[in-house]
Amino acid sequence: MKIRYYIFILFGLLMANSCDLTEEPYGFYSEDNFYKSEADAESAVSYAYDALTYLEYSRGVFMLGDMPTDEVGPKTDEGADAQALNNWTVDNFSNNRSLYNYFKYAYIAINRTNGILEAIPASDIPADAQKRYLGEAYFLRAWNYFNLVRNFGLVPVHKELVAELGQTAAPMAQDLDELYDLIIGDCRRAIELLEVLPALGRADEVSAQALAAKAYIYMASSKASSVPLYTDLALDAATLYDSAAYFSGQVLNDQATYGFDPDLMHIYDVESPRGPEHIFLMSMDRTGAIEGDYSKISKLFIPYISGGDIYIDNGDGTYDKSHDGWSVFQTKETFYNTYDGADARGQVLLVDAVYDENGVESAAFPGAIPYRFCRKYVDPQFIADKTSTRPFLIRYTDIALTYAEAVGPTAEAYDLVNYVRNRAGLGDLPAGLSVVDFRDRIIEERSWELAFEGNRLYDLRRINKVTEMVDEAAGITDEEAAFYPIPQLEIDLNQGL
Repeated sequence: MKIRYYIFILFGLLMANSCDLTEEPYGFYSEDNFYKSEADAESAVSYAYDALTYLEYSRGVFMLGDMPTDEVGPKTDEGADAQALNNWTVDNFSNNRSLYNYFKYAYIAINRTNGILEAIPASDIPADAQKRYLGEAYFLRAWNYFNLVRNFGLVPVHKELVAELGQTAAPMAQDLDELYDLIIGDCRRAIELLEVLPALGRADEVSAQALAAKAYIYMASSKASSVPLYTDLALDAATLYDSAAYFSGQVLNDQATYGFDPDLMHIYDVESPRGPEHIFLMSMDRTGAIEGDYSKISKLFIPYISGGDIYIDNGDGTYDKSHDGWSVFQTKETFYNTYDGADARGQVLLVDAVYDENGVESAAFPGAIPYRFCRKYVDPQFIADKTSTRPFLIRYTDIALTYAEAVGPTAEAYDLVNYVRNRAGLGDLPAGLSVVDFRDRIIEERSWELAFEGNRLYDLRRINKVTEMVDEAAGITDEEAAFYPIPQLEIDLNQGL
């Protein structure tokens, strides 16, 4: 195993936006701006959430979670970083800017949450408000460490605010138990402090329960599948599966606010961000002033079409209008072929034709649809290239499938999986599956249900099948498949190494 190092560099903390150097410094606080009112705390928490919407971080959901998988590949002239991820060119990973930026912005978000956790308890903000803001900060810190651990494995642990250069060095976690203890501990604190209170772009009690479930299922399946480092976890796989079932069961059974959306298409209706499926969703709106406030995520998936607007068939006599795109994430035909011919997730949510405003398949764009593109990120009310499309960070169906995977082939688990399948137009799973076969079918179901939502790589990693399922990854080691290396720039700038 390669030894991985890290320094949370001052440049990363100060960097506001890779394209705009006029922004104020990020992540630093002074005694003059400690929280003196509830409005101050609200601003600080919003500031912490804002880190998720930075281009390099929000697009990293797809660049890291989907690009290196069997789902998609990049256009031929896409940048070298995307090509390296797609081709599993591991020799270039330590200098990959997409990996570096994702790593950097995760720690920027963590530093902002640490500032909240230190300052709010010492403030005069009312107790109820303190609970809410602290709960959200604990959730956000757990969310960012979870992103780091499932991408990079062992990473440094920052539990205190970095306010000056001398504080940037932090010890590497000794093992995965230390990192997951932090993640689960923060989730538990968030659960205790928060209420069930849906709000676009914000976390609540259910978000924290769901994140704990995702962390436990990642540990459980990784240990059961002998993923490097996870074999050394202190708890056995059965106990970890039980914990995943407990927290996902809370989401399913202890509240009535979130649930399945019976309409598959409605889940992805950009005008319905507070639908029952959306446990944690980024906040982006087409009326925003800068990218990050608004979104261009749709353009990553839609093909480039010279000629203007396109129209997408809804299958009911109506059409959604859309702009063209950049052709970055191109659906692999081999992945499309894994869908059943009756599965709406493949036949409706993957588009292979566009139309003009009269509903006539367009002849104006010959050869314009070189691949089936995902329509989960289409905003018919787009303004130029500004949209309200948002990454789906945690969905109810994700957690329902997590519960089913954790408990195995019980009647309740079958009901959950069959609901998801029936909603997509498929029949029930075969009865009488073994635990192993049932869990394999859950992973398969997740590949269809959660496609293009930034989950596929992590599902393949935790069952130790990256090299088996991704042609481009054949020949790399299990460790190279399981973790990206810590960015070389972080190592070079760590004067303590």
